[in-house]
Amino acid sequence: MQLDKNALDVFVTVAETRNFRLAAEKLGVTRPAVSQALRRLEERLNIALMRRTTRSISLTEAGERLYAEVAPAIAQLNRAVVDITELSGEPRGQLRLAVSSIAERIMNGELLASFIGQFPHIELDITITDDEFDIVAQGYDAGVRLGEIIAQDMIAVPVSSPQRQIAVAAPAYLARYGTPQHPNELIHHRCIGWRKMPGLSPYRWEFADQGREFDVAVNPQLTTNDMRVMIRTACAGEALPLVWKKPSGLILIVVNLCLYWIAGYRPLRVFTSTFPAESNLRQSFGR
Repeated sequence: MQLDKNALDVFVTVAETRNFRLAAEKLGVTRPAVSQALRRLEERLNIALMRRTTRSISLTEAGERLYAEVAPAIAQLNRAVVDITELSGEPRGQLRLAVSSIAERIMNGELLASFIGQFPHIELDITITDDEFDIVAQGYDAGVRLGEIIAQDMIAVPVSSPQRQIAVAAPAYLARYGTPQHPNELIHHRCIGWRKMPGLSPYRWEFADQGREFDVAVNPQLTTNDMRVMIRTACAGEALPLVWKKPSGLILIVVNLCLYWIAGYRPLRVFTSTFPAESNLRQSFGR
C-alpha cells in the first residue's frame, strides 16, 4: 500500500500539536485541509487514528503505533531535504579538476587562495596531467585545457584572459645562428617542440600576420612536455622554443633576463574549464 507523504506529514504534525489550528499554521494550510487530509488517511488505512472532541485530540492505539514508526522517518526525510537545499544555496563538497600542464601556470597561488576564501566549503583536488581521457568517467568534475575543441556534451567557460605565444631565443643563439626576421624562417632553425605525451606529434607552431593565421612546420630537434625544460634549454643558447608571452613565476624571470623576442605572434587563445552539460558548476560558481 502506497500512502501520500503529505497526509502522513499532516498526521505527525497534528499528533505533535494535538490541535488542528496549530497544525494548519505550522504546515501553512487551512484548518479544513488538515481535517480532510487526516480523514482521507484514516479511510485509506480503514482505521481510526485519532479521537476528536470539541476540546481535545488524542491518538488511538493504532495512531500511537503509526506515530512511533512514521515520525522519525518524516523528521529524517525533512532533514535530508533541508541539507540538499543548503547544498544548492552554497557550494560545498569536493571539486576534482584535471588540468593540463600547459594550463597549469594559470593555477597560481593567488587564484587558488581567492577560490578557497570565496568557497570555504569546497575541497579542491587538482591533478596536473596531459593524458587524454573522459573526465566524467574518471570521476573529475571539470578539466582545464587550452580552449580549442571540446566534446559535444561538454560546456566550456573561459578561465583566463586571452593568451599569446611567441618564439624566443637567447642572445647567444642569435649570435651563433642569426636572427629570424619572419616566422617562416624558423624552419631553418633549431627548435624545441612541445607535446602532451609520447606518441603524439609536437604542438603546431601557429602565427598571425596582419590578421592572417598560418602554421610553420618546424622540425624540433628537442621535444618535451615540460615548459621549464624548454626554457632552460633555450637559455643555454642552442635552440629556441615557442612560449607564452606572459608566463608566470620562474619562467617570467628567466625570459626577461635571458631571452630575445622574435617578431611574429601566435593567435590569441583562451584557457577554458570544461564540464558536463548537465553539471551545475556554472550555476554554483557564477560562470
